[in-house]
Amino acid sequence: MATRVACIGECMMELSERPDGSLLRGYGGDTLNTALYLARLGVAVDYVTALGDDPWSEAMLAAWDAEGIGTGQVRRLPGRMPGLYIIRTDEKGERSFHYWRDSAAARDLFSGPGAAETRDALAGYDLVYASGISLSLYGEAGRAALAETGRAVQAKGGRVAFDTNYRPRGWPDKGKAQAAFREAMAASDLIFASVEDLDWLYGRDGEDEVLRHHGRCEIVLKGGGSPPSVRVLAGTEDVTVPAPPVDAIVDTTAAGDSFAAAYMAARLAGRPPAEAASCGHRLAGAVIGHRGAVIPRSAMPDLSPHLNSGRKP
Repeated sequence: MATRVACIGECMMELSERPDGSLLRGYGGDTLNTALYLARLGVAVDYVTALGDDPWSEAMLAAWDAEGIGTGQVRRLPGRMPGLYIIRTDEKGERSFHYWRDSAAARDLFSGPGAAETRDALAGYDLVYASGISLSLYGEAGRAALAETGRAVQAKGGRVAFDTNYRPRGWPDKGKAQAAFREAMAASDLIFASVEDLDWLYGRDGEDEVLRHHGRCEIVLKGGGSPPSVRVLAGTEDVTVPAPPVDAIVDTTAAGDSFAAAYMAARLAGRPPAEAASCGHRLAGAVIGHRGAVIPRSAMPDLSPHLNSGRKP
């Protein structure tokens, strides 16, 4: 039976600002980007979120279907709509985000009618992936429900993956963010963390917050530097994998999201952590060479030699 992955979070309407000031409409969200690239890499993946009954929600579902993302766990909330964000990209390819999302449908995924069914369905997946942005959506009650769902996944032999992906604007109370991230990392089997996220959130002791879980779970720690590299800690293994050089950085949107997708796809195919990190670098390197979160299919690197055989870790 194929491994089943669920990615939990929010997809928003995306407006990308072009150099002339015009806006290009699309859609995006960190865990949605990861789900899309997992699907492109041949992994059976469902996106778990809530949408409205508006035309843009319909367009999102059609686009996800076209990409091979499962939509059976998408809840539809009458009268609601997705959130909206605008991306501005500077001359170095770095982006800034501006959000309108306070009443987005995705915020009620773990509350109201249908929430219990969503939690029951998630417990049946082999791998459930969420991010710090996912945590910021739900409030304390929703985060508690998500944590309980993660324990149910693990009780049935599944695994929980968490990507720190910290966005300060999503957390008016930094103390609550610190506590929520600590709890999420402590409950995860696989942690993707960046030094930048940890520094923003915890200051100089940020790396210690994730490294304390070494030996208990698998950790992928993304650092800066030139070239950038990741440190992978899995069991007794502790290896640093540098990223190969890229021709040009056009837009860093979804670099981390795509890295996580390729890493998980390779690990699910039974590949060792260092090889999985190399796969992550290759896909992320292709993504940052294009504008927007989703690159053309023709630009996808061929990772099939790393994904078509092996045993499940």
